[in-house]
Amino acid sequence: MDGTSLTPEREKLNALRQLLPEAFSEGKIDWEKLKATLGEDVNFANERYVLNWAGKSEAFKVLQTPTSKSLIPAKEESVNFDETENIFIEGENLEVLKVLQKSYFGKVKMIYIDPPYNTGNDSFIYPDKFSESKADYEKRVGDKDEEGYMTKDGMFKRNSKENGQYHSNWLNMMMPRLYLAKNLMCQDGVIFVSIDDNEVHNLRLLMNEIFGEENFVGVFPWRKRTAKSDVPFGISQDYEWIIAYTKGYYGAGIDIERKYYQSHDFPNDRWRLSDLTTQRSEEERPNSVFEMIDPKTNKRYPHNPKRVWGVTKDTFQFYYDKGKIVFPDDYEFLNISIPSYRVFESEDKAKALKKYGSDKPKKAVSTFLSKDIGMSEDGNKEIVDLFNQKIFSFPKPTTLIKHFLNTNTEDDFIVFDFFAGSGTTAHAVMDLNKEDGGSRKCISVQLPELTDEKSEAFKAGYKTIAEISKERIRRAGKKIQEEINAEIKKIETEIKKLQGELPTEETLERISNLKSQISMLSTQDLGFKVLKLGESNFKQWQQIEGKDAKALAEQMKLFVDPVSESATIENMVYELLLKSGKDLNSKIENKDDFYIINDKELVLMLENATQEIINSVISKKPNKVIALDKLFKGNDQLKTNTVLQMRDAGIEFKTI
Repeated sequence: MDGTSLTPEREKLNALRQLLPEAFSEGKIDWEKLKATLGEDVNFANERYVLNWAGKSEAFKVLQTPTSKSLIPAKEESVNFDETENIFIEGENLEVLKVLQKSYFGKVKMIYIDPPYNTGNDSFIYPDKFSESKADYEKRVGDKDEEGYMTKDGMFKRNSKENGQYHSNWLNMMMPRLYLAKNLMCQDGVIFVSIDDNEVHNLRLLMNEIFGEENFVGVFPWRKRTAKSDVPFGISQDYEWIIAYTKGYYGAGIDIERKYYQSHDFPNDRWRLSDLTTQRSEEERPNSVFEMIDPKTNKRYPHNPKRVWGVTKDTFQFYYDKGKIVFPDDYEFLNISIPSYRVFESEDKAKALKKYGSDKPKKAVSTFLSKDIGMSEDGNKEIVDLFNQKIFSFPKPTTLIKHFLNTNTEDDFIVFDFFAGSGTTAHAVMDLNKEDGGSRKCISVQLPELTDEKSEAFKAGYKTIAEISKERIRRAGKKIQEEINAEIKKIETEIKKLQGELPTEETLERISNLKSQISMLSTQDLGFKVLKLGESNFKQWQQIEGKDAKALAEQMKLFVDPVSESATIENMVYELLLKSGKDLNSKIENKDDFYIINDKELVLMLENATQEIINSVISKKPNKVIALDKLFKGNDQLKTNTVLQMRDAGIEFKTI
């Protein structure tokens, strides 16, 4: 209800909608569809299979518009800033995605996002005011209150179902973000997107367009709750969907724990048993219809008419001579009633290595998600366990995210979540690394969206969703560290006990393995570095309209000193780092007069320039040097000499 009276026009539209719902699109009459429905002038313009919506072309313009924004380190909000490789970025995710394009292009192995579902009650960001200038847009999305928090008027808008472009608004929000996210994925990377019934149909079509229909991986139905009774039509929508796409190739697999036997006749290769029968009947495979006889005991084993042998009568002897067929009487430790097929561990490893690049056997991943994955109530419980109250609604359980992390056959890669919410993905990454000794790194992005003043989060002192997310990661890291300490103490007790026993080869190997476990647990990365989206440290050139001489004079000053008044040296280091294509975990060494990035990949000169400093920089033999042009002000000779010296040393030199 919107509080207005029903007009005759609206009454007629409602009646028509009841009669011809197929003639409406996003609440408005689609005249082409209406004519086709009535059998008049059935001639759709530009017929082709395509997803189209209001504002699509403008959304492409938003996607292609570059950003001048930068990321500003917030060390006081971070945990172990200088050593950690986990990253939390506070800011509007479309701008953040643009900022990361150069540094993280093709580097992300897995993306998981839980975007707004467009339920009609949620507010989300989308570039809807396409008529305004870029300057006005930047001003609007930069609106802040007295305490410096972004205002909802500037960033948000409730996308009501009564809105004339209800689905279009959501697509305009999602499309540019998914395009930019795809750029960050490596060729064998994968993206998982959670969604419910409101937009699942549009999301599939949109991702087909962006990633290619041939790169569709699967849809995972996730049961979020048990059935509710008070629901529309009497049908409880208990499932959400996780849609997965790859950029080019994704070789998923889940580790298989197999039981291998060691026997005297094959001392150098363990083995396991596999079913020697097939799912085919004797009619389907007549050449496998025979009575199998054990050459050692002459015992006979007739075939199963509905499930014949997996070898033929002609090839039986060949497989037996290779040791591939095991009879029930061959080994006392076996408990089998019919012949089985022997598979050597070396065969399993070779097959896994060829398929997955690892010799650990794996099996295909099912789209079925078991009860162990957890539901919304499990995500709520995790929040309550950490905060002692429910300060975030409907968080995903970490078990769900860990399941998708585990589908990746590697354990050292970048995970990206640009709708971080309460920080479930970062929590899941740290927890899984603790469990299996992996080295996954997580990049989380969350807008400082204001919490509702009536919410438990606001009452607990959390003014924004980003604050909740950061605090959740801190608390999760602390909890995991406590679990690690307890585990290490338990292992140390076991080592002490083993050291009091006879130093057999088996005992010494066990002690060595336990010490390796301690080393793995002790080096877990439970920190995260916080960076915030902010303005560039360098003044931006703006096109002057008209003949404003004063404004033009101000613009010309940029050639003299382009550094912003609010810039700091550290902030400039991170901005130039990103714009030079170096990632946020690059090694930064402060040499007082200059900064060395990743040993010798890049040197930044931001404070002073003397011949002595130039000589010191050249002695480091960097690949590239970037210096502020103003450092050479009044000393053209030094700049000229620097250019020549750098060129002679084979160093790329650039001033800004």
